[in-house]
Parts: sequence; structure tokens; C-alpha cells
Amino acid sequence: MQILLCVKQVPDDSIEIHLDKEMKNPNLKGVSLVANAFDTYALELAVRFIEVHGGSVSVLSVGSDDSINTLKNCLAVGAKEAFCVKDDLYADLDAMGAAEVLAGAIHKIEEDKGEKFDLILCGKESTDEITGQVGAMLSENLKMGYVSSAIEIDLKDNGIEVHQETEDGYNLVSLEGPALVTVSKPDYDPRYPTIKSKMASRKAVIKTYNAAEIGEVKQAKVRLIEYVEPPKKEAGIKIQEKDAALAISAAMEQMKKDKAI
Repeated sequence: MQILLCVKQVPDDSIEIHLDKEMKNPNLKGVSLVANAFDTYALELAVRFIEVHGGSVSVLSVGSDDSINTLKNCLAVGAKEAFCVKDDLYADLDAMGAAEVLAGAIHKIEEDKGEKFDLILCGKESTDEITGQVGAMLSENLKMGYVSSAIEIDLKDNGIEVHQETEDGYNLVSLEGPALVTVSKPDYDPRYPTIKSKMASRKAVIKTYNAAEIGEVKQAKVRLIEYVEPPKKEAGIKIQEKDAALAISAAMEQMKKDKAI
């Protein structure tokens, strides 16, 4: 099984980020760039899959020069090879544009390798923009079967069996490959690299592509206008009555006044 994982580099979401009051943009000063959390879950799922069934995992990212470090971190925890698409023309992609570039890159990689991927994985959403759209759009570009929010993937009857997360549990979905699946959070966390694997990944050569090799994309149809912080919560009203009946009466009167009831 040849698996390709699409990885996005995002600001570290373990750090609380605030808006710059003057620029009206997130203040990312001192914030590290890391692999999107859902992409790391997808990588761990993929590596566990090939440990059981055989095959290899490749990773692909569209970004700037510093994306190389993120890809090497993926190599340190089980990916076999990595590819990066870097070009200023791809600096301000919307979800549709990102899907077009990824599709073009996948076709180019398959052409260079002389073989096709059996399974394409993406995180179900990115922790920065949280659109959750790229995976579905990419499957449409690649004309592949698609399942979202997977928490487990297995082989069954010459096809792929996916446990798709729902609010009440999961759906069991069967589909033929090649296919594209977006991954939610499984019941386990991503593994840590060993010193040996981390040292080896530092020496890895990352194949890079540019727009001349992948192709131009349509002008973005969706653009971000501004970031707005959520309103701060107002202080509540404390009921001072010690008697339970009086306290309930006071609370009801306050809710009537606020037109809550």
C-alpha cells in the first residue's frame, strides 16, 4: 500500500495567540511553525497501517522554505520520503487553490515515480483556518472516492474499510481504492522520534517543485477580510439570598427582566 499524506504547516496551537491591535492580524512573534495536529494524527494512523499491512508513507506540503523542517519531522516518525511545493505564486491560496496545487503535485510525483498512490490522506481540518474543505475538494480534483473524519482504516475484501467518526460513535464505510480519506483524532497520540531517526531525517533530501512544474492556479475566489476576537464574557449577577425560595424567586425575576424567559 502506497500512502501519501498532505501536510500543512501551521502556528503551534499549544500557545495562546492574540490579535495584534494595530495590524489586526494574529501576533505570531515567537510562535513556532509545526505540522497541523490532525495531519500528525493522520501520519501516525498511516504508519501503524503499513506496520501491519506493508507499504510506505510519503508526505507532501505546499509552503515556504521552513516547511522543509516540518517534512523532516514527519520523516523522523515513520514517513519514507517527502515532497515540497514552493513558489511565490502559491502564497495566498484559498481552499480551492490549495486543492488544485496538491492535485497537480500528486500527478507530478506519480509521473516521476512511475506508480500511483493507493491512498491519499489529509487531516480533517487545519488548526489555523479550520475550513475542513481541502480534502473534499482534492478528492474531486483527483476523481477519487472520499470519506471524512476517519479514526481507523483497514483492508477488507480487496478494498478499504474506514471507521468514520460521528457524534454518536462511528460509521463503517467500505470503498475501493485509490481513495482519499481525511483523518480525525484516533484513540492514540502520535509517536515521538528517536534520536537515531531524528538524526537520519536531518540528512534527508526533500524533492521540491515549483509552479512551472505544477502549473498555475485560478485566482482565489475566497479571501480573508479581517480577524475579530470573540467578545469578552460579561460578569454574571450573583444572587445574594440565602433562603432557597427567595433565591429562586430573585433568579426568575432577573431572567424575566433580561427577557430570558
